[in-house]
Amino acid sequence: MKTIGLLGGMSWESTLSYYKLINQGINRELGGLHSAKICLNSVDFAEIEQLQHQGKWQQTADILTAVAQSVEAAGADCLLICTNTMHKLAPQISAAINIPLIHIADATAQQLIKDGVTRVGLLGTQFTMAEDFYKGRLREQFDIEVLIPDELAQQVVHKIIYTELCQGIICPESRQQYVEIIEKLHQQGAQAVILGCTEIALLVQQEHTSVPLYDTTAIHGQSAVNFALEDHYKATDKCG
Repeated sequence: MKTIGLLGGMSWESTLSYYKLINQGINRELGGLHSAKICLNSVDFAEIEQLQHQGKWQQTADILTAVAQSVEAAGADCLLICTNTMHKLAPQISAAINIPLIHIADATAQQLIKDGVTRVGLLGTQFTMAEDFYKGRLREQFDIEVLIPDELAQQVVHKIIYTELCQGIICPESRQQYVEIIEKLHQQGAQAVILGCTEIALLVQQEHTSVPLYDTTAIHGQSAVNFALEDHYKATDKCG
């Protein structure tokens, strides 16, 4: 089994989901007392959040690159950045390490393509929704059209993420707001909606709407499981 590297803490609420999902995935495949081999370095999100909203992306990249290098040095065979937003800095981080970075947008796109989804809605922080580092990657590398909420709805989604979800606060009223935004995207032609912030699945699950949802935390975590067990799958195929 390969060792999974996690760059976490953005926020720790969703990093907890990564840890749980990855260990559950390994155990589901191997059974018994098996769990994942994980190297985790978790940052103080207050520092990162402040830099985000000040637009100090290079300083943020310097911090996260150093953390990523420490995860590699600890023995990780791959790296996951446990947040959608900070994939804005994925090129810089990937260039500074010698292990593969499993990109959350790529993992999500591969699942969308497998399911035949070519037009999708995107929820996330305002950085993720408004900027092109995420939706542009889906469009240019995977030919997936991306719809985003209007500016007012973006502000609602963004505020709930930072003032509630990142602090573990779950409000039914906020869930209803999200569901209404999701269903509006569906009415505008989205075949499904990406929960493009790793905290959103703490608030909205498939049971809350008939619109197909793609939980990036779960998809990203499963990609890590698949990577960790590549050699196991190959050996099983040979035996078979």
